Amino acid sequence: MIDRTPRGPYPPTEEMLSQPVPEQISREQAARLEQVWRTKTGIRYLMSVNNSEVGKWYSLTCFAFMLVAGVLALLMRVQLAYPDMKFLDADRFNQFFTMHGSAMMFLFAVPLFEAMAILILPAFLGARDMPFPRLSAFGYWSFLIGGVFVLGSVFFDAAPKSGWFMYPPLATEDEGVGSDIWLLGLSFIEIASIAAAVELIVGVLKCRPPGMRVNMMPLYAWYVLVVGGMILFAFPPLIAGDLLFELERALDWPFFDHTRGGDPIFWQHLFWIFGHPEVYIVFLPSIAIAAMVVPTVAQRPIVGYSWIVLSAVGTGFLSFGLWVHHMFTTGLPLISLGFFSAASEAVVIPTGIQIFAFLATLIVGRVTVSLPLLWIAGGLAIFTAGGLTGVMLAIAPFDWQVHDTYFVVAHLHYTLFGGMILPVMAGIYYFFPFFTKRMLSERLGKWAFWLIFGGFNLTFLPMHLTGLLGMPRRVFTYPGDLGWNTLNMVSTIGAFIIAAGFVIFTYDLLRPGKPRLASRNPWKAGTLEWTDTVEGEDWGVRSIPYITSRYPLWDQPDLVKRMDAGRYYLPDAQEGLRETMVTSVIDARPVQVQRVTGDAWITLGAAAFTGGCFILPTFHMYVPAAISGVIAVACIIYWLWTSTARKPEKQMKDVGLGLSLPTYASGPESVGWWAMWITMLGDSTAFASIVFGFFFYWTSRADFLPPDALHADTGLLALAVAALGLAWGLTYAARFLNRAGRIRACRAALVAAPLLAAAGGAALVASVMGLSPSSHVYPAVVCALVIWTVAHIAVGVLMQLYCLAGSVFGKIDPDHDADLWNVTLYWHFHVLTVLVTAAIIGLAPHLL
Repeated sequence: MIDRTPRGPYPPTEEMLSQPVPEQISREQAARLEQVWRTKTGIRYLMSVNNSEVGKWYSLTCFAFMLVAGVLALLMRVQLAYPDMKFLDADRFNQFFTMHGSAMMFLFAVPLFEAMAILILPAFLGARDMPFPRLSAFGYWSFLIGGVFVLGSVFFDAAPKSGWFMYPPLATEDEGVGSDIWLLGLSFIEIASIAAAVELIVGVLKCRPPGMRVNMMPLYAWYVLVVGGMILFAFPPLIAGDLLFELERALDWPFFDHTRGGDPIFWQHLFWIFGHPEVYIVFLPSIAIAAMVVPTVAQRPIVGYSWIVLSAVGTGFLSFGLWVHHMFTTGLPLISLGFFSAASEAVVIPTGIQIFAFLATLIVGRVTVSLPLLWIAGGLAIFTAGGLTGVMLAIAPFDWQVHDTYFVVAHLHYTLFGGMILPVMAGIYYFFPFFTKRMLSERLGKWAFWLIFGGFNLTFLPMHLTGLLGMPRRVFTYPGDLGWNTLNMVSTIGAFIIAAGFVIFTYDLLRPGKPRLASRNPWKAGTLEWTDTVEGEDWGVRSIPYITSRYPLWDQPDLVKRMDAGRYYLPDAQEGLRETMVTSVIDARPVQVQRVTGDAWITLGAAAFTGGCFILPTFHMYVPAAISGVIAVACIIYWLWTSTARKPEKQMKDVGLGLSLPTYASGPESVGWWAMWITMLGDSTAFASIVFGFFFYWTSRADFLPPDALHADTGLLALAVAALGLAWGLTYAARFLNRAGRIRACRAALVAAPLLAAAGGAALVASVMGLSPSSHVYPAVVCALVIWTVAHIAVGVLMQLYCLAGSVFGKIDPDHDADLWNVTLYWHFHVLTVLVTAAIIGLAPHLL
């Protein structure tokens, strides 16, 4: 076995760091780095996977989608300016408000967080790139294809029109393609969002610079970690709901049809389990921006670092206990209303701690007034007002009075504008010199701020009164004798003032001739992203530093000078490969040199064919969709085979300062193992949501188990469990056999395992063949669990065959077994899925 223990001195001494690097050697190293990390030009630019390029594409695309959604909002305000307006008819208005909300939430708010994190997180961590650059590019292309498909439907009069929440039965009974576009298109985008979240979480955990322990991470990295985890647990329930929703529309399985045992309230539970954490998924990244801007303008470290971290984690945790906050009027038991009302009030506490910590930092610091601070201050003011109305809405009796009125519209926008839009604008002004090496105009920035800030309050402050006067939201017109006329006209005028502010901002963002950056750190910040030079080389950092402080630019003398001279880690690219450093999760000790993947067309092709697999069924083109899915799988397999877990040309690499690190890792030391673990947590959350459906129907419907109901065949079910259990055991054994050098036995196990898995999947399908899922919700939910499990069996079989091919063709051997570790981990999760499915469909009906 190869010894991959890091060798050499660590941590480096001051004497080691002070040793000069000959200028000629430094120039040659920089030239090699520049050659390896150079961005391609022409049409080949679209092959880019570098985080700096993908992050820019992502951010600009989010901004473009936001502008389109904003135009839809303006058109709706024109319709509502006067009573009995004929500017938009009811159908068009419904399409517009549905797409406005959907675009703002799914195509702007969450993707913008991921876009900015992909762009700036490696710089915060002193890393060369994210651990899976091609995954970032795949996520972007998926987002672009799905976003254009969903948002583009509004131009063809085919957009969804049941609201961005798509409540059944209205949405399930819609005869057009709008609901399918929403379900399939946004499911595609949600999967891309989860992929980005996995990358960001692994990046924070494993790609920090040496010395940056978890209690020294920039607050921005903490917020990325918390929000990434929230996405991992919030989005899968919606994906599970989308699956059930589409099964009802395509196959008439009655999950939400009360006449056949279903319940439309189940959709609300799944949607708001996603929907209320979504508010904090949007809010926390903006607070992360404030957490970086405030110490900079105060020119001192943040006050209460540990309290802010705990509060961010607490906010993320509590946000999952608030979903019924949106369902107070659905007739739930009073004890449930009391619990969720209390939880809604409690979330104010960690939010308040974060805001007061920022205020304390400003009070004790020497504040330098700047444009980013102006946007932060405006955002905090508006968000605080939105929080106050949120406390009001958390009180169930008050919520009964104003539910589905314009009071809720006002509260939502005060929360999102204050908690997201204005802080993001602050982040754009703050980080723009980092993105582009140019400065935005302070004068135009102030004009944009006051127009947006003033126009926002003029638009939404009157809506509180409009709602209290009884105006329901989502109405396309109203009579003129209800006292709403003046308030609606004021709101419409305010909306156009907001638009004028965004026009000025957009002009400033895109105008040519902006002044170039004079110094690399124009704000005099203390975090690592400002070590980037004024030229902005594609390599990220010249050498990866050793960190001893939360604000290294303030506390570590000569840090930038030493980084530029190549005195730290990985100062060279002698092998002509893109590399970054992998460290341990807790204390950031150097573990491995990670060879990151380079530019490729395969990510674009994989995204395009994956998109076809989701988009074509919208138009009932199932055979082309299946073909597209097969090609997508082939693209992904080719991508994994040619660029992941490759055997290195040498097992150890000198990374500088006398330290040598392995160039290959497997198991918990590798980033791939962590990515699999995190992905399967999200996958298990989606599965748990379907399981939740079984018990929801059992507790809410007396007829869930009809007296004459057919059940799964227990004999075939036991056979399926046995076969799949053996498939898991053989996969697990193959990992040990390979490590022990028993290659033939390993391959035999990898031949038998997929055969047993396929047999188990066939037995599982056969066990429910007698059920009629369109007749009642009980057989429908049983078949849904089987579909989920069988789909994962198919993925598991592909993984087993991939490992078999890897062993046969030399990609896997006793010293290089990362793929086997990852596949075994998948099967650990999957065998639990099999056992839970069998228990629910085989045992539960006889015990309930």
